[in-house]
Amino acid sequence: MVPPFDIQPILSGKKVILRPLVEADYDALFAVASDPDIWAMHPFRDRYKSEVFIPFFADAIKSRGAFAILDRASGDMIGGTRFANYVADTNEIEIGWTFFGTAYWRSGANREVKALMLRYIFEFVRTVVFQIGAHNFRSRTAVERLGGRLVGSHKREHDGQLHDYTTYHLSREDALCGVLADALT
Repeated sequence: MVPPFDIQPILSGKKVILRPLVEADYDALFAVASDPDIWAMHPFRDRYKSEVFIPFFADAIKSRGAFAILDRASGDMIGGTRFANYVADTNEIEIGWTFFGTAYWRSGANREVKALMLRYIFEFVRTVVFQIGAHNFRSRTAVERLGGRLVGSHKREHDGQLHDYTTYHLSREDALCGVLADALT
């Protein structure tokens, strides 16, 4: 369902800028994504390969909710993320498909990206959903630090293979109790 609000605004923080992802970003984003370490805990561990990244990128463009994440100081591409799967009946949207170049791990970039996205999207929805590979403990821990609550697990089929996923929900109230409380007020 197409949301009745913009899911590709330009969001700017102290360290990062999120802007709509465009076709011309492919080379720069793939240069980031081509590091196998990024995908080591991900259900799709081979996403660093061009033949796997091409459909991922095409799906991001098609979603009309994907962002290029840029280093504010240098303007360099450092990763990607997106809003998707808006559900009007439950007033929720998913944040996901987020990845960063390893040089930006533990830099505060992910925290700022999530704060920017959450501050923006909580103007329109009650709940944010995160679908995370069950064995991606790095991402699961990051969402739990935001205040996300584990609500279940499930299997998701992709290209004939089943993958284990966990589902987290984050409400504005939960986020205000998490590590981003000061960033959301």
